[in-house]
Amino acid sequence: MTVPTPGPPRPADPRVPQPVAREPRAAVDEAMAGLDTLADRPLAEHVEAYERVHAALSDALAAGSA
Repeated sequence: MTVPTPGPPRPADPRVPQPVAREPRAAVDEAMAGLDTLADRPLAEHVEAYERVHAALSDALAAGSA
């Protein structure tokens, strides 16, 4: 039995926005900067800010492990 060899990788679909490749540390610093002004903002905005930071940190972690 023979195993087929994979061909060249397919190019990315130009209609789909591709993530911007950044240095993972820069992405972490940028995400954490979102918390710098949190003390000056209304408490009601804190959850949304933490969710944005969490998502950015998760993306940076996934990018660093790729």
